[in-house]
Amino acid sequence: MLAALLLAGCADDAPQALGTLEYDRIALPAPSAERIVSVDVREGDRVKAGATLMTLEPTRIAAQTDALRAQTDQQREVLAELEAGTRDEQIDQARARVANAQAVARDARAYLARVQPLGQRRLVAAAEVDRARAAAESADASVGTAQAALDELEHGARRERIAQAQAAVRASEAQTAAQAVTLDKLKIVAPRAGRIDSLPYELGDQAPVGAPLAILLIGDAPYARVYVPEPIRARVKIGDAASVHVDGRDAVLRGRVRAIRSEPSFTPYYALSGKDAARLSYLAEIVIEGGADLPAGLPVRVDFAAAKR
Repeated sequence: MLAALLLAGCADDAPQALGTLEYDRIALPAPSAERIVSVDVREGDRVKAGATLMTLEPTRIAAQTDALRAQTDQQREVLAELEAGTRDEQIDQARARVANAQAVARDARAYLARVQPLGQRRLVAAAEVDRARAAAESADASVGTAQAALDELEHGARRERIAQAQAAVRASEAQTAAQAVTLDKLKIVAPRAGRIDSLPYELGDQAPVGAPLAILLIGDAPYARVYVPEPIRARVKIGDAASVHVDGRDAVLRGRVRAIRSEPSFTPYYALSGKDAARLSYLAEIVIEGGADLPAGLPVRVDFAAAKR
């Protein structure tokens, strides 16, 4: 009887931490505020990576994607036109305009040459001479304008304009690619194998952008997330063995510390016990052997036998 009491006392004094069973969780957010048109899974189902979970209505996003593709095609044609240069027909038209302007200029200069002597002899009004002079100067300016337009066509587009057109094509292609990704994301798929923990929205709902459409539990078995009391923190290390007691299950499971936080936090209400209530604790994760059939959320108690020194 005395030995049993001693063993019980040792068990009670063993360093322990309280917490719950947890799985790694993945939340799949809504890529766009579209109506849910199909739900292919139920809560609790196990799914493989790449399995379709639900589908959002694609009509609006598909139309926007088509519009961006058409805009990209237009930008490509503009670039092709600049790179191809001016057509021969346009150059011929420009040369004809230069020849016409030169003919008008010759006629204007000839008229001015006839009028100037008459004006000097006061046989015509001075205003007529001025009009003839202005017409000749205007005709010469028209020749310069037509010749400059011809030179521009013959030299083709500037390399800066071509570079701008190339940049516009790249920007349009990038926008189209981004929109195509959004269109593909309207089919919600599982990024990893796991179990459906929650489907917050139903068929026909329209979730806001970023709202979780599905929550996956990842992993073959849960792990224990516990709060290590400050007095034994220095003696608990990654890789240490631990005994895991699951509420409602008699068998004691073996575990191993896989992570422990370096920053402390205040002990949560369910881990308060006696004088430890006012102490800080450190969040730790314990890998469990043989707990594949255990659900998440069950309370657990973890004993660190190696930490009792």
